[in-house]
Amino acid sequence: MTGTLKGRVALVAGGTRGGGRGIAVQLGAAGATVYVTGRTTRAQRSEQNRPETIEETAELVTAAGGVGIPVRVDHLEPEQVRALVERIDREQGRLDVLVNDIWGGEYIFEWNKSVWEHSLDKGLRLLRLGVETHLVTSHFALPLLIRRPGGLVVEVTDGTAEYNATKYRVSAFYDLAKNSLLRLAWSQGQELKPHGGTALALTPGWMRSEGMLEHFGVTEANWREATAKEPHFVISESPAYVGRAVAALAADPERARWNGQSLSSGQLARVYGFTDLDGSQPDAWRYVPEVQDAGKPADATGYR
Repeated sequence: MTGTLKGRVALVAGGTRGGGRGIAVQLGAAGATVYVTGRTTRAQRSEQNRPETIEETAELVTAAGGVGIPVRVDHLEPEQVRALVERIDREQGRLDVLVNDIWGGEYIFEWNKSVWEHSLDKGLRLLRLGVETHLVTSHFALPLLIRRPGGLVVEVTDGTAEYNATKYRVSAFYDLAKNSLLRLAWSQGQELKPHGGTALALTPGWMRSEGMLEHFGVTEANWREATAKEPHFVISESPAYVGRAVAALAADPERARWNGQSLSSGQLARVYGFTDLDGSQPDAWRYVPEVQDAGKPADATGYR
């Protein structure tokens, strides 16, 4: 993918850590200029109080071969998003890829609590963080993106449309947030099509984010040791994997074939031929229903 996106400009909204960071870095590895936004900087942390910063992500983008530009933005604040897009227009005159990966809800949702048991304040905050931010960002960014035919919008979510259609996801609030993005991708696809643009939803599998590695007490180098605690972690993938999926989509001149669809990193790996950092091609959204949900022993043979 080296150099395939040279001259392209991307905005990774929510690129501080996890999948957002992985996507930003892989776009950079393909040569893109990447604006990385989030609320945690070296000078100030968000309420998540994690150490990862947008400056670090931008530096990783540049080290990978692109140009990383960090901009602190709260995507719930329309004027901040407006100013961001005006800056991109002023500095680059174009926007080719918009990745809506804003989330920050890990510390809010309450597992397996009914809508009447779940904290209402936390639930509504989760919807604002997980859905409203995406709408605000698209509202301001899409006029710049459609200025040139071929623009790409990626709504990052959790779960494919097929899987989520019959599965309860954590809580009513979480379920609604993640499924809303599937529909948002479809809706934006209808609106972008007349302008030569493409919008789609993309889900990683069980991702080895900084927080997940920390939870299991492992690093990317020894992540397989976590399978002693959680055997199905054998299907997990690095953030670079979903990043390579986005880079492949952005470089595909026929990406409009995916317009409005729900896709997964493992699915796209089989189409485009990219791999995870270890050379494998984990396909979590085949594995989860066929092995994990089916109550079978953890075994990724044939799934990565």
